[in-house]
Amino acid sequence: MASEIKSHPYHMVNPSPWPAVGTVSALLMATGGIWFMHDGPPWVLLAGFAVLIYTFYGWWRDVVREAHAAGDYHNEVVRHGLRVGVLLFIASEVMFFFGFFWAYFDASVPFLSRTAHEMWPPEGIVPLPTWGLPFLNTLILLTSGATVTIAHHAVRYNDRDKIVFWTGATVVLGFLFLGLQAYEYDHAQFGFTDGIYASTFFLATGFHGFHVFVGACALAVCFFRARAGHFTTERHVGFEAAAWYWHFVDVVWLFLFVWVYWWGSSGYQGVAH
Repeated sequence: MASEIKSHPYHMVNPSPWPAVGTVSALLMATGGIWFMHDGPPWVLLAGFAVLIYTFYGWWRDVVREAHAAGDYHNEVVRHGLRVGVLLFIASEVMFFFGFFWAYFDASVPFLSRTAHEMWPPEGIVPLPTWGLPFLNTLILLTSGATVTIAHHAVRYNDRDKIVFWTGATVVLGFLFLGLQAYEYDHAQFGFTDGIYASTFFLATGFHGFHVFVGACALAVCFFRARAGHFTTERHVGFEAAAWYWHFVDVVWLFLFVWVYWWGSSGYQGVAH
């Protein structure tokens, strides 16, 4: 096969150990999680997470090397395929969050479900003040969307200093958002098990927070790659993927802020927010 002449524009990936290693990590996390939930030690679960992180590092390291190795592995056809893959992944994430929103509406909108609560939030729930930390976090996340857009434009003009600065600013804003959200959770007057309002609230906002963490980590990788000069006007699919994902996270948060925080607390009969 090595002696055959390549007659197509596609990149045929060399045999890789990472799918198998990732499968081992999934097995360890599944069995370790079950064992831990039955009062077993957490070591198997933690080992699974460690192997998963190692898989991420090794697999993405190989993809980065392919993008800059000798030969045109990541030509325009391959880059187009990578972009389509990212868009399909984001589309699957849209469906993921749609499920959470539907669960929230099913519990809170009477004309959607006969089992929905007549009063929302339910009696005994004191929602978080909409125009406090949630609004501040909204401003922070929207600002981060602007900074990553500036960095994206800088990539197209090969302005490395601007790429590094504005990507770094986006990462800082992302982790600031997470810090304030953790503070918000700590001061919430309801817990995860305090009924359907609390469950849907923490699931929706918590999974969004996890996505912010993933996006911030991806942009942190882009920060160091930008410092190393990996991105050019023609080749910056890795940065595009992280930027698109970050904009997706921004849009999801706007829906969360409007429906979960603002509309979701509008029926509260206590002290006005």
